[in-house]
Order: sequence, then C-alpha cells, then structure tokens
Amino acid sequence: MSDRKTRETERESDDDGESPPQEASGRIGDADREAEQADDEKQRQEDADASASLQCPECGGDLVVDEERGETVCEDCGLVVEEDSIDRGPEWRSFGNDDGDQKSRVGAPTTNLMHDKGLSTNIGWQDQDAYGNSLSSRQRRKMQRLRTWNERFRTRSAKERNLKQALGEIERMASALGLPKNVRETASVIYRRALDEDLLPGRSIEGVATSALYAAARQANAPRSLDEVANV
Repeated sequence: MSDRKTRETERESDDDGESPPQEASGRIGDADREAEQADDEKQRQEDADASASLQCPECGGDLVVDEERGETVCEDCGLVVEEDSIDRGPEWRSFGNDDGDQKSRVGAPTTNLMHDKGLSTNIGWQDQDAYGNSLSSRQRRKMQRLRTWNERFRTRSAKERNLKQALGEIERMASALGLPKNVRETASVIYRRALDEDLLPGRSIEGVATSALYAAARQANAPRSLDEVANV
C-alpha cells in the first residue's frame, strides 16, 4: 500500500514540474516577435539618424562633403555643418609621371640615405601657384633663389656637408656594385656612427665611405672584394 502511494506521489510531482509543450512554444514565439520588433525599431532609428545627418539643420537641403577642404557644406544655403574632418583614406602614393602630383598625399618615409633623413622641406620644381597657374618671370627667379637658399640651409654645418658628400659616395659606389638598398642603409648607419664618434679626422671621406660600404656588404652576406670596392 505504501509503495503504491509513493509511486502516485512521484507521478503527481512529475506532472507538476513539466510545462505543456504548447505554452513553451508560445513563450518562445512571443520572445522572437519581441526581438524582431526591437530590431525593426532600431533599424528605423538608424535610418532616421542617417537621413537627418544628410540634411542641413537650417534649411533641410542636401549636404555635400568636400574631401579636399575637410568640410561638409549645404548645397542650398552654403552652411558649413562640419569642418576639419579627419580623412580616413589610405596613405598611398603614386610614382607615375602622369598622375603623381594628384595622388601624392603623404611624404616619403625617413631614410638614412639622406643626410637629413628626408625630414627637411623641399620647394617644388614646378613654377606654378596653388591654382596651377604659371608664375611670372619675376616670380620664377624669386623661387629659384629660394631653392638655392633652401639647399644651403639644409647643409649649414661642416658635419652636415661631410655627411651629405659621404652618403652621395655610398650611393654611387653601391649602384656601381649592384648592392641592394639594405646594404646602402647599413653603410649609411656605419658612416654616421663613425662621424658621431669623431673617427674621421685624418681620414678622407671617400676612404671611410668605402670602408663602411665594404663592411655593410659583408654583414648582409653580399660581400665584394677589396679590389672591386676600391675600383669604383
């Protein structure tokens, strides 16, 4: 008798713990519908924000983005809605003869092959103003004088002139020997180190530059004989 009551009690407890399948599926369906409604509401809000961001806050006209000036301007009333915006485009360069000036947006990377590591400012060789118009003869002469003075100021000290001459020698010899760019960079670093430690007094610039290039070639596993290096 007691065993029968125990089994009946267990069946009743099991029946109380289980939910009907229809109710469970109904709750799942309601949750899915609520999630879909929330997603639809979020999408409508994003679309409304995007539409509002493309309209002028003053007159409701269309906005135009001027990438060169970094401004967002209204086509109708001319209101500048945003200025000094960040250009997140690629930092590419074009080295073609036709479209190089139009596509160049950044400067060259720093390099040890130049005495100032390429960080100085150069005056362009084009005798044109900011709008692409040709300069007058008087302005061209003025720009030529400015280029001359700019070159002089780039090598004001004797150390800079020494380094510029030595790096030119390294570039010339490496080109004649067919050595890659990494060897030229290493040779330039070696020469700079010798110059900083005052090892050049009593030695010629060509001699130290040749030694630096010879050591750099051996270090890069692209050795050249002493005769080859000396003959260039």
